[in-house]
Amino acid sequence: MLETQVQPATIYLKDYKQPDFSIHSIDLVVELGEEVTTVSSSMTIKRMNHQASTLSLNGENLELISIRRNGLVLNDTSYECTDEYLHIPIPKSEEEFTLAIVTRIKPQENTALEGLYKSSGNFCTQCEAEGFRKITYFLDRPDVMSVFSTTIIGDADLYPVMLSNGNKVEEKQLDDGRSYVKWEDPHPKPAYLFALVAGDLACVEDHFTTASGRDVLLQIFVEKGNEDRCNHAMTSLKKSMKWDEEEFGREYDLDVFMIVAVSDFNMGAMENKGLNVFNSKYVLASPQSATDTDYDGIESVIAHEYFHNWTGNRITCRDWFQLTLKEGLTVFRDQQFSADMNSAAVFRIGDVQRLRAAQFPEDAGPLSHPIQPQSYVEINNFYTATVYEKGAEVIRMIHTILGKEKFRNGMDIYFDRHDGQAVTTEEFVKAMEDGSGIDLTQFRRWYVQAGTPVIKVTEGYNPESQQYSLTLEQENPKLAENFLPYHIPVDMSLLDGNGKAIGFTTDTGAKSTGKVLNLTQKKQTFVFNDINSEPTISLFRGFSAPVKLEQNLDNEQLAFLFSRETDLFNRWDAGQRLSSNILLSQVNRHDVGSLQILPQMYLSSIRNILNDRELDPAFAAIALSLPSEQDLAQKMPVVNVDAIHIVRNNALKEIGLKFESDFLQIYKDLRDLKVEGNQPIASNRKFKNTALRFLTATAKEDYFALAAEQYHAAENMTDAMASLFNLGESEGQIRDEIFADFYQKWEADPLVIDKWFTVQAMSSRPTALEDVTNLLSHPAFTMLNPNRVRSLIAAFVSGNPVHFHEKSGKGYQFLFNAIEQLNGTNPQIAARLVTPLGQWRRYDAVRQKLMTDKLEEILDISDLSNDVYEMANKSLHN
Repeated sequence: MLETQVQPATIYLKDYKQPDFSIHSIDLVVELGEEVTTVSSSMTIKRMNHQASTLSLNGENLELISIRRNGLVLNDTSYECTDEYLHIPIPKSEEEFTLAIVTRIKPQENTALEGLYKSSGNFCTQCEAEGFRKITYFLDRPDVMSVFSTTIIGDADLYPVMLSNGNKVEEKQLDDGRSYVKWEDPHPKPAYLFALVAGDLACVEDHFTTASGRDVLLQIFVEKGNEDRCNHAMTSLKKSMKWDEEEFGREYDLDVFMIVAVSDFNMGAMENKGLNVFNSKYVLASPQSATDTDYDGIESVIAHEYFHNWTGNRITCRDWFQLTLKEGLTVFRDQQFSADMNSAAVFRIGDVQRLRAAQFPEDAGPLSHPIQPQSYVEINNFYTATVYEKGAEVIRMIHTILGKEKFRNGMDIYFDRHDGQAVTTEEFVKAMEDGSGIDLTQFRRWYVQAGTPVIKVTEGYNPESQQYSLTLEQENPKLAENFLPYHIPVDMSLLDGNGKAIGFTTDTGAKSTGKVLNLTQKKQTFVFNDINSEPTISLFRGFSAPVKLEQNLDNEQLAFLFSRETDLFNRWDAGQRLSSNILLSQVNRHDVGSLQILPQMYLSSIRNILNDRELDPAFAAIALSLPSEQDLAQKMPVVNVDAIHIVRNNALKEIGLKFESDFLQIYKDLRDLKVEGNQPIASNRKFKNTALRFLTATAKEDYFALAAEQYHAAENMTDAMASLFNLGESEGQIRDEIFADFYQKWEADPLVIDKWFTVQAMSSRPTALEDVTNLLSHPAFTMLNPNRVRSLIAAFVSGNPVHFHEKSGKGYQFLFNAIEQLNGTNPQIAARLVTPLGQWRRYDAVRQKLMTDKLEEILDISDLSNDVYEMANKSLHN
């Protein structure tokens, strides 16, 4: 590492101190300009610490014009201004005072997309976590909650729409041709929830009547021409509002709720009070331009940001170490909502797939941290799968332990007790205890211990006493012997030979067919009475805890569960475990270059899925899908990238050939199905396109022709993309013509072209790396748009392991080049791209050396951002 590189400071939870001052209110006047934007703030400030002598306000990349305290101008000897702070001495006798500050900024040059910036000619903001300090000087921390009023002044022709938080209270035209709009938000909020949008935008409106009879105006603002793609987002919003009233008793609290869709956004969306700013990916949809997966994503993210109004806005975080307080809880709420709106089992499987794909590796690698970390260097790196997805699983476990009614009681106490406050995870758990009467002292360890628990299972059955014993032992490899046992809810049943739940007598004498066991010791035995025959245990039904299970089930037993298990999550999981066992046993053989013969019992299980007409087609599709190459890699001590790729593709081909006629019949039946009533259209499409995937895996030209035929006949983006994905694995003129046709048809739609880039990035064709490198020079590609970067670069490095980990190291060099470029323009996006290199310890010596060399090179980048430094340094040394 270069000696001149200054290592950024680490921030620790143990060092938290209450602010010396609070800002009771702030009046903002933002004068938008094409060259310079002027921001004037007038703050009412109160002393909190009587010993404090200096007010230190956060501020970055600001041109300071003037400061007035209590109306008096301060000269430059009355304060100190640094790159990050404005320090103003305050007499200790002064309990309350006003401070007026004028600054200038240049949003049009803000490529980091933090603070106020321009997107497609429109002004917009992103202030979470620390973006407000790039707009004006302020106490930019979540425990400083202020009442905001915002006045926006701008060119009436360029920016006819000017929005901010709360309710609009004044609007007028100025004599110089500019517009003047004033917004007031009556609810105190931290600066990270501030939002401002100005532009020439179209608006789609609707109304929602709350449970108490209040009318709320709903508005979605989009670029002109996209108005007809807002219907699904609006419907999702209204469903979310109704669901939150029914499930949690939460009504919306302003006269208007606004959503703005922007093209350039680092995140998925942002819950700014009353004015949610969204990545357009999670708003715009039509059957022609969005897939069924896109529709699901929009419904989920719309709900997530709306639910934040109470779990994040009305009650917010005391400090950023409490981030899971709002994010884990709100992810849990949006998952419950999505499950209620759709197939609960299929959506639960999707939740767990995302957890295992992103969070489990994070927990096992150098970036591991508990859901409430104890330190960070750059807060932007804190928005992790652990804080979000594992945080949601922790809330789900509380829900399981307490039960639905007591959980709701706890939530009611939480809302009543802490409305308008910035609080901690401890205060949330205390509300859960007070609402249920259940002691969660041991459960709190989930908040402070990193790593994924491993549960080892030992079983025993005594036919004479008709007793079945279950011994569970918990370990945490990340913490080894230093971990303290968790409180883990284990939802379980005992199954007979037909997969039906067996009745048993619990230790209290009660009769039951299922039970939630509370595992609280490192090793614990549970005994079940009145069991007439040896059962099969079904553990962690519905994935009742985020753990890894080590259970001595052979492939025959897994095949039984895959065919007969009544809990659909466990049925799917048994199939994944069975597939993984079979594929990994082939990976470990020396000869992986030819087709292996899949075991008959596995093939019989597949046939059972294909023949079960009672199954939801979406579940059948997901049950038949093989574990991904990344899933298989997680199960290997040293990842054999090439062998995994070969074996998995061979298995796809063998299954396709073995059940060729079945898949072809399923495909034709669902393709030709006439939709009537409430038939599950999306579910049928998913099953149909799964069948097509197995058919094209046979590499027969007839099935690539079938995919091409589907592309030309497609009336929706789901079918078109399925065709494109399958053809992306092929060679020849048909593929090239269809990819060219798709681009020509959709080149004016950025979200669709993102999909076009992603399909090519994830192709396993031999030329994939060369193709992706060439696409960097494509006219439609730009490093300045996060969606475009994610669609090509992130999709390649995370979704194409066989080519990213090519032994020449070219894939790693490709990633380094991208990180180096993005470090200077958008450090947040650059930092997120570092993650794959952090898994270097799991690969062979050659790849380890190549990956660590690249991490060293990253740390040597000139003017390295804090964001990238933290990720690279931890990846290399932790």
